[in-house]
Amino acid sequence: QAQLVESGGGSVQAGGSLSLSCAASGSTYKPCMGWFRQAPGKEREGVAAIYPGGSTDYADFVKGRFTISQDNAKNTLFLQMNSLKPEDTAMYYCAADTLGYCRIGSLTASRYNYWGQGTQVTVSS
Repeated sequence: QAQLVESGGGSVQAGGSLSLSCAASGSTYKPCMGWFRQAPGKEREGVAAIYPGGSTDYADFVKGRFTISQDNAKNTLFLQMNSLKPEDTAMYYCAADTLGYCRIGSLTASRYNYWGQGTQVTVSS
């Protein structure tokens, strides 16, 4: 059973940067991992995902601005967010897929079976 703990959220002005981290523990199987976000009144949406081999997927609205990466030795997932916009304001969640379903939809929330508690990102104009 995996446990995920996010950190690094906060408030920033438009054009600024934030870096999120997700510490993973409790699972010996290396999962596909992803970042999702949910703004008030909106559905949870996929932001970025990284496969066990290191390849990545990004939502169109973050391509060129966000970078997902991982430190395998420390079981930590990262999301570097640059050129932030007010519309990036949301609760950001780390997720892990230990069953392999992410290969048929890495940015689809239902593919993931473990979730962190979320970290708030607020971007002001």
